[in-house]
Amino acid sequence: MASGQKPKGLNRSCFLLIVIAGMERFAFKGVASNLVTYLTDVVMMSNSAAAKTVNNWCGFTSMLPLLVASLADSWDRYSTILTSSFLYVVGLVALTSTALAWARHPTNNISSSYLFWSLGLISLGQGGYNPSLQAFGADQIANDDELPSTKDEQKSNKKSLFFQWWYFGVCGGSLAGVTFMSYIQDTFGWALGFAIPTIAMTASILLFWCGSRIYTCKHDTISERSSLDITRAIKEAVSKLMNSRITLSSNKPDVAELELQEKPLCQNSGNAKALMEKPGGDINYLVENGKVVLRLLPIWSMLLMFAVIFQLPATFFTKQGMTMKRNVGSSFKIPPATLQSSITVSIILLMPFYDALLIPLARLITRDEKGISVTERMGIGMVLSIIAMAIAALVESKRLEIGQKMEVVDQKIETEVPLSIFWLLPQYILLGISDIFTVVGMQEFFYSEVPVRMRTMGIALYTSVFGVGSFLSALLISLVEYFTSSTGGKSWFSDDMREARLDKYYWLLALLSVLSLIFYVIFCKCYVSRSSVLDNEN
Repeated sequence: MASGQKPKGLNRSCFLLIVIAGMERFAFKGVASNLVTYLTDVVMMSNSAAAKTVNNWCGFTSMLPLLVASLADSWDRYSTILTSSFLYVVGLVALTSTALAWARHPTNNISSSYLFWSLGLISLGQGGYNPSLQAFGADQIANDDELPSTKDEQKSNKKSLFFQWWYFGVCGGSLAGVTFMSYIQDTFGWALGFAIPTIAMTASILLFWCGSRIYTCKHDTISERSSLDITRAIKEAVSKLMNSRITLSSNKPDVAELELQEKPLCQNSGNAKALMEKPGGDINYLVENGKVVLRLLPIWSMLLMFAVIFQLPATFFTKQGMTMKRNVGSSFKIPPATLQSSITVSIILLMPFYDALLIPLARLITRDEKGISVTERMGIGMVLSIIAMAIAALVESKRLEIGQKMEVVDQKIETEVPLSIFWLLPQYILLGISDIFTVVGMQEFFYSEVPVRMRTMGIALYTSVFGVGSFLSALLISLVEYFTSSTGGKSWFSDDMREARLDKYYWLLALLSVLSLIFYVIFCKCYVSRSSVLDNEN
């Protein structure tokens, strides 16, 4: 570093934070991956109620970063990480106490309000923790003082390398959490199954604190404003945004563009500082931030169906697996939630091939240094998720066909269908491959398309896709359940899995995803063309 040259790879602080992120994912997935089973078997919820609860909780968890991001950007990220991780651990301890109470007195009902409060604390802690930790990790990249959207290829490649290694670490932690913890919970009980994630999260906080000496802490003086000024500015900014009008460019009268799109998307910190020093700087600053978010909104909204599909492995895929043949050998039964690990295994195994084979091949075809653009990468993942839904629908149809031919001995006992649970693997693996394209692409896209001053907000925009997608999934389940059961027929999400029609629900999701993909392609073309116009004007 003394010579002024950039290191070719990531520094040790980046890798330490990647390990810490993996430990956090181990803790979260250790709880979330099998939560639907805890709700149905312990809390005694119905299938649809448990699925909606998990979806709403995941949605609330993923949406909170969008609300906390402005605080994290105005406060230093290091302090935000430590504070939010404390809330995270308190929530995990509270959740573990519910499992301990049930283990001691299985006949007593668990307090739903206490359970939801514990899950809420986990959400609140993760809301500040995840985007701050990832943005803090990206801050560790050497000489990262210019715009995220810099044209320097070496810098761009280094950021891509960071996000790919970050997702690799996250997947490693998720894999351990899903495989190890689902087995512990099904075999040794929920108290130990929730206590281990709590210990892991506590250990990650200690590890983060021990690495304080090697971190690069960057402070953006533009973001250091009092909360009262921010509140006042938000009110005036909303009024100003509502009064924005459509204007015609004097150079291109045939093109009508919103006033919100007349300036470059990214502005450097110097411009931001000048903006703040002008009269009404707080208002202009927030208006500019609002313009950034609004410009990204069309692409953001078209990614929601991918997020809806993303909720299935932890809900209906797991319930499907509980009715299928799970024996391996004479005595061992595969916990259904364990199959979620195939998603992360496919990511870990295939991620290196993405860089080693796919990107060089794409470079030869497109003659572009990056091979494929970030928006193309996300689009490929969306296509793969649609194929996964089609396969899931076909497998579910086969499971129902076999189940309906079987003799029912007891209506109260779930009959095991003589169809191996491994028939679910193709849909899991395809979703894992789609993650390599779409999820990593989303992280890079939303981080790179916002100014430096909004880095945490960029990461929060990415996580909010899954937050809104979770709420949208719960809404779809409610609507489908209402319309399919209102006519006197059986709900598609019947508690009796012999009568549930999840195959029709999967086909519905595939159709909606196709429509989202079509509009996504249209919006991406408009986004690229407008960005080119803005670059030429500047």
